[in-house]
Amino acid sequence: MKFPTKPLITFAALALSGFIATASAADKPNVIVIMADDLGYGDISAYGAKKVQTPHIDKLAAEGITFTSGYCTASTCTPTRYSFLTGEYAFRKPNTGIAPPNGPAVIPGGTHTVASVMKDAGYATAVIGKWHLGLGGPKGPEWNGELRPGPAEIGFDHHFLLPTTNDRVPQVYVTESRVLNLDPKDPLWVGKDAPEGQPTGITHRDTLKMDWTHGHNTTIHNGISRIGAYTGGHAARFRDEDLADKWVEESNRWIEENKDGPFFLFFASHDLHVPRMPHERFHGSSDLGFRGDAIVQLDWCVGELRATLERLGLADNTLIIFCSDNGPVMDDGYADGALENVGSHRAGGPFTGGKYSIFEGGTRTPFITWWPGQIKPKVSSAIVSTMDIGASLASITGTELADDVLPDSFDLSAAMLGKKGAEGREYIVQQDNGKTGNLGLRQGNWKLVRHESGRARNTMVAEKLANTQVSRIGLYNLNTDPGELHDLSAQFPKMAEKIEAKLDEVIAAKRTR
Repeated sequence: MKFPTKPLITFAALALSGFIATASAADKPNVIVIMADDLGYGDISAYGAKKVQTPHIDKLAAEGITFTSGYCTASTCTPTRYSFLTGEYAFRKPNTGIAPPNGPAVIPGGTHTVASVMKDAGYATAVIGKWHLGLGGPKGPEWNGELRPGPAEIGFDHHFLLPTTNDRVPQVYVTESRVLNLDPKDPLWVGKDAPEGQPTGITHRDTLKMDWTHGHNTTIHNGISRIGAYTGGHAARFRDEDLADKWVEESNRWIEENKDGPFFLFFASHDLHVPRMPHERFHGSSDLGFRGDAIVQLDWCVGELRATLERLGLADNTLIIFCSDNGPVMDDGYADGALENVGSHRAGGPFTGGKYSIFEGGTRTPFITWWPGQIKPKVSSAIVSTMDIGASLASITGTELADDVLPDSFDLSAAMLGKKGAEGREYIVQQDNGKTGNLGLRQGNWKLVRHESGRARNTMVAEKLANTQVSRIGLYNLNTDPGELHDLSAQFPKMAEKIEAKLDEVIAAKRTR
């Protein structure tokens, strides 16, 4: 399969907006992208999990397409979310690694995104859940004022957000570019170091309801210490246990408000990112401790969204895409029982590595598409990625893209809808957080990993997080060795050179579509 090297279309009419919609409203399905957080290939029962059951996600899989080669583009959250929204590899842009609590907007205002493509196609657009893409200008967010630029400046009509990620401060919601329920008499301050005298996870460790293992030991909120410091904003603070409920509530409200459609909803779950603190009703619902309970909570969210679609008579005209932002990790800073309870559970499925890794377990995750009446149930081996959702939705909605819009996103709508003879990607580049120079490239059944740092992180997911010394280059045949256990670079040096040259070609290019 050869990917197009020229834009899908170039019209003078596209100069201002970057795209033009050609399909009628009646042809446009509602779209919900559900992105889990730190969910591994083997973490749901549809992909082989035995120690945790996910009936609602399994139903999507049974009625839709279950992809065995579904990818995110990075093994950490911020770069994957960047590439999903912009249709661009995150390694092309600086400062797209894990965003700090006070980080500015990673995506500049006015950037074409999947949200702006859908908005220009006549869709109501919303993002609800975890953001972690920074807010505000170069100096970062103005927590007590307008948090712009942000989602509103890149195509979202509505947002209801956890601004960073919940192991980082602050624990507040952001909606309509402001902190929700913020009392001006109790202003919010966010910084790196805790003010003198403020309890921290170090000074008041004995008060914590969930202990830390590394790094997450500054400000205490709700009995859990976090990365970074903040004061004030007490009326705006939320309880960790209520996150999923609040986002489902807000999503259902917004769906009902926009039921006449079409609508595009990015439901960005925080499950099962640390701190894993699911609602009390899910405690003990799995055999895997709080990590497994968070998977059950995620599954509940999927069921609630689907129930709303069915109640409103919208299910038959709604495309759901279920995916994850990266692979799994056990101990990611908190002593929550994940390692102690993992047992025989293989969070990464048959693959090596997880979160922070360029091995398959870091970026190959569950990927499911569901659209009653349009998608027939099947299992597909086509290579698809979260980065391709944008161009694929453009095709489904009849929107033709200019060459500078979603530059690395390919139209894989035929594969995502299960069309006969459809092919997926020829290749996909995989990165970690982007600061190490570690990159991988899968082309067909061949996979090359290049560890410029000489270190591979989180290769053994069921063990304590650690770095492993590795060779700079590794070559693997995923057909015979999905676990990337046998380096073939010495045996097939020409193949290694060929794929590394392809990797360098992609890096040097400004776009691949």
